[in-house]
Amino acid sequence: MKNKTKVIIVISCIFFLYCIFLFIKLLANPTDTFIVEKGKIYKEESQEGYIIRDEQIIENDEAGGKIVQLKAEGKKVANGEAIYRYTLENENEINNKIEELDMQIEEALKKENKLFSTDTKLLETQLEEKLEDVYENTEIQEIEQYKKEINNSLTKKAKISGNMADSAFIKQLIEQRSELEKQLNSNSKYVYSNKSGIISYKVDNLEDTLVTGDFGYINKDFLDSLKLKSGQMIASNSQKAKIINNFKCYIACISKTDEAKKSEIGSRLKLRLPNTSEVPATIVHKSDQGNNGTLLVFEIEQEVESLINYRKINVDIIWWSDSGIKVPNSAIQYEGKFAFVVRNRAGYDEKIYVKVLRQNDNYSIVENYSTTELEESGFDITELDNKKSISLYDEIVIKKK
Repeated sequence: MKNKTKVIIVISCIFFLYCIFLFIKLLANPTDTFIVEKGKIYKEESQEGYIIRDEQIIENDEAGGKIVQLKAEGKKVANGEAIYRYTLENENEINNKIEELDMQIEEALKKENKLFSTDTKLLETQLEEKLEDVYENTEIQEIEQYKKEINNSLTKKAKISGNMADSAFIKQLIEQRSELEKQLNSNSKYVYSNKSGIISYKVDNLEDTLVTGDFGYINKDFLDSLKLKSGQMIASNSQKAKIINNFKCYIACISKTDEAKKSEIGSRLKLRLPNTSEVPATIVHKSDQGNNGTLLVFEIEQEVESLINYRKINVDIIWWSDSGIKVPNSAIQYEGKFAFVVRNRAGYDEKIYVKVLRQNDNYSIVENYSTTELEESGFDITELDNKKSISLYDEIVIKKK
């Protein structure tokens, strides 16, 4: 029993002395470590981007006045489809009269004791469904469309109920309402799309200034003269609309980086949009702006609809991205042309040679050398302890004083 106690005391003393040794070693040579992980690195830059679209304003100069939007913002429309109409001078007055008649018809119908037909029951079901759609929807234009459908259903219900009722008063009210509707519809001037695409009522009068095709007109002075703010939303226009090509749009940026200077027309990369989506992009135009950098125009075919609210945005140009074993650049040291990292296991440092595949300002993607590669490079494998390999979750030294 005494021998066992002595053994425990000796082991405890050894462990205590070892801890003191590690502590003194840490004070003498403080280090930071990094746990090796699988990750992704980018070579990217943030720039201001000017959005250029294939878009056409649709308006009727002879009609004038404010418009009533018939389609929801950003929805696809077909060629020849009605997209808005101009309001009448007395439209508010007519609508107020229709609302008054609706209230009178509803009150009169409540006094009728007749059972309604299956048609009215069906309309009531449809009305309930449309009301649920309104409650669940957040888009103003779609809510307005549901309201119109609800009003139409209410009108049909009133007409059916009125025809079944004996009251001449109800029939008279319905006839008055029908006449007002005819007056409203027959005198309204409708405007139709002359091409298919996305409907937008956000018109900033740059539709004929920032145009697609030959981008030779774009330079830094031209873009600065527009005096646009990044992220500012385009206001809805009350007198006209436009049809936008929903298959592609363009983003013009000016960059002073070497990547931009060395880029080529036709090169494919990715852009990160304000909604964090990363979309494929192709360089379709490039021009030297002298000391101001390089002007690039990118073509994108995804997320076009998400940009219709803006003319200028902050965009990230992702020149390349790569994934694999990710380590900090500060963990990589060099022995001649060969890179290596120092792994720490149980307080012992081990040198591990690695190939640097990709590198940005902060991190690198690396992989292990094969035994054959090391032998062909002149290394003695036996001295490398059978070629140690870096693995996920290894602890490597990233700073050593």
